[in-house]
Amino acid sequence: AEPPFVTDFPSLCSSLCCQCGVPIPPNPANMCVGCLRAQVDITEGIPKQGTLHFCKQCERYLQPPGTWIQCALESRELLALCLKKIKASLSKVRLIDAGFIWTEPHSKRLKLKLTVQKEVMNGAVLQQVFVVEYIVQSQMCEDCHRIEAKDFWKAVVQVRQKTLHKKTFYYLEQLILKHRLHQNTLRIKEIHDGLDFYYSSKQQAQKMVDFLQCTVPSRSKSSQRLISHDIHSNVYNYKSTFSVEIVPICKDNVVCLSPKLAQSLGNMSQICVCIRVTSTIHLIDPSTLQIAEIDGNTYWRHPFNSLFHPKQLEEFIVMDINRVQEKKKGAGAGARSNKHTLAEAWVQKTSELNTDHQYFCCTHLGHILNPGDLVLGFDLANCNLNDEFANKMSPHNIPDVVLIKKSYDRTKRQRRRNWKLKGLDRDREGVDTDDERQYQDFLEDLEEDEAIRKNVNIYRNADVPVESDTDDDGPPRISLAEMLEDLHISQDATGGEGANMMT
Repeated sequence: AEPPFVTDFPSLCSSLCCQCGVPIPPNPANMCVGCLRAQVDITEGIPKQGTLHFCKQCERYLQPPGTWIQCALESRELLALCLKKIKASLSKVRLIDAGFIWTEPHSKRLKLKLTVQKEVMNGAVLQQVFVVEYIVQSQMCEDCHRIEAKDFWKAVVQVRQKTLHKKTFYYLEQLILKHRLHQNTLRIKEIHDGLDFYYSSKQQAQKMVDFLQCTVPSRSKSSQRLISHDIHSNVYNYKSTFSVEIVPICKDNVVCLSPKLAQSLGNMSQICVCIRVTSTIHLIDPSTLQIAEIDGNTYWRHPFNSLFHPKQLEEFIVMDINRVQEKKKGAGAGARSNKHTLAEAWVQKTSELNTDHQYFCCTHLGHILNPGDLVLGFDLANCNLNDEFANKMSPHNIPDVVLIKKSYDRTKRQRRRNWKLKGLDRDREGVDTDDERQYQDFLEDLEEDEAIRKNVNIYRNADVPVESDTDDDGPPRISLAEMLEDLHISQDATGGEGANMMT
């Protein structure tokens, strides 16, 4: 008989294993751990090998049936993706722990260490650790297939503007980059009067059209063409085309409004200067500083054209200038600009300095012009205006000269420019020799107009040394506070040698 004190402390009792006879603590199965594992394998039915599909182009993993997700190596997302592969088999056991085992970076193998528990033989709980190995196979996703094919697209957005200057397109390009609307495009193609954006779905193209209508004055129309039709499943395959036309007015254009439109804008003069194009056309009357904004719908109801091309700008020298006190507003007059100063100026063409011929004009640039300054403008006195509304105006209401902007040394401005912009990756049919000059015009507009600058991401150019911003006599400049640091990510910043495993 056993001593009484043993029965008082059952933890000190031992029994023999029914298989090998080794003394063991009592358990419901009456087996030692070794024999129990030999008799029962709780991982039976759980696959020890699997396959993961990886796209090299976009570095995404396939989540069946058709979703591609971005996962970093040894991340929680990748661990969840691996466990979903064997989720059905794990339903009969209880998962205790899971983690990755380090593998050679270029082996294209992922090893998962799992710890599971299961109740076996009379309620005994057995815990077991095992390894599941995944083979990473390369497979190109559907989006990358379309990008490589280039001609495989479901929708295209054709953006057009019937002008000789691309200032509006340069501004639109920066807006697209800032809001990252170019990420879903299959291809961006540049042609002589616009851009084409190709998409894999009609919804993405419609999103771009909605963005364009909110950022630039424009109108759009759409059409679709039937490509194929499956009569058995009643599935139609269409290719959609969206045509977006931007108003043919750019910054620094001189326009002539219709009498009806000018009256509705507060009885302003018909001859106006476009000082900015954002979601609306911003106009200013150089003789009164009266300003007005025209949206796309108003423009298409009362269209007007630019009187001159940018190449027709002439250089004048300011002989004398006199700031004018604010004129009394007329009946029904609209708002006036607070950022400009009205002035009366006598100017002379730099090409006619050997003559005494001078021009008198009113200008909105009184805050930046001084005698001796060079200024760019249009000569209306010695030109033939081929415009529907200008030809019907009284000659007394047409100014001799309209000044547009102050002229600075372009070479000096380029040398001192310590910032840069990013551009869209697009296919070009042909590079125009005038594109570089137009791009420099756009950069100068950014320096001179703070309102446009707020909508553009400007990056610091480390190749150009930083100069003092206290030079008030020079051309306008962008301060360092408005610039962003250009971020460069090296391969080591993505997780060391393990991050290059699939590349």
